[in-house]
Amino acid sequence: MTYREAMVLGENKLNNAGITDAKNDAWLLLAMACKIDHTYYYMHIDEEMQSEVWHEFDVLIKKRAERVPLQYITGEQEFMGLTFHVNSSVLIPRQDTETLVEEALKLVQPGMKILDMCTGSGCVLISILKNSHGVEGYGYDISKQAIIVAKENAKRNEVSAVFERSDLFEDVIEEPFDIIVSNPPYIRSEEIATLMPEVADFEPHEALDGKDDGLYFYRKMIAECRDYLKPQGYILFEIGYDQGEDVSAMLRTAGFAEVRVVKDLAHNDRVVMGKLEEERINDV
Repeated sequence: MTYREAMVLGENKLNNAGITDAKNDAWLLLAMACKIDHTYYYMHIDEEMQSEVWHEFDVLIKKRAERVPLQYITGEQEFMGLTFHVNSSVLIPRQDTETLVEEALKLVQPGMKILDMCTGSGCVLISILKNSHGVEGYGYDISKQAIIVAKENAKRNEVSAVFERSDLFEDVIEEPFDIIVSNPPYIRSEEIATLMPEVADFEPHEALDGKDDGLYFYRKMIAECRDYLKPQGYILFEIGYDQGEDVSAMLRTAGFAEVRVVKDLAHNDRVVMGKLEEERINDV
């Protein structure tokens, strides 16, 4: 089996499995199995592959054909120009979420403390810290396995941050933050099964399921954040494309001002943010 033949065979298998970007995925898996780059590939394209390398490539292709996400196979995903380790304990960082980071960075100033709730891989908090100076960051997640991944990503990207397990605010340090950011579970429970197989079958449902209406975690966090957010502090949420109006209303009811919705690059509502103007937060 030559490199060229392996590439064609891998691409065909992925096409037959309904993989959208079969050629790109086949190449990335070939490069991973063979530990080669494009230059090596084209210089040796018609040479025979070693049998053990071919076997490894075939195993990877079969996994991807089963709709295992490419990122879980390679163990990596790029986000905000940084490389993050991912596995099945965390959601795969997506470009849409970069909008949340970009909006937070507009508010960050030296000396601030930032809380990232439902931190997952840590990509949001780590990206904020990597692009700011003199800022303290704390990330919390209910999943112990996710916290392990987040700590590894902080080390990988040379960022100092505190990552600890907590069920929402249950075990968060008792001191107020200047900014709270969160990409919580927000998919309606009944919709999860309708998502693409890579998401529905492999990404952690704990990080996807926003209960019946998808708004459960927004309600909980908005109702509980008074003791953790400074007056004049900001809270920023990633949201689903159709949740902007509901989450905005919750924030206004809870005593937030300057509430606004920010769209992502696809022009979908993606972030809702507000500034805490009142000392007391009303029930939502």
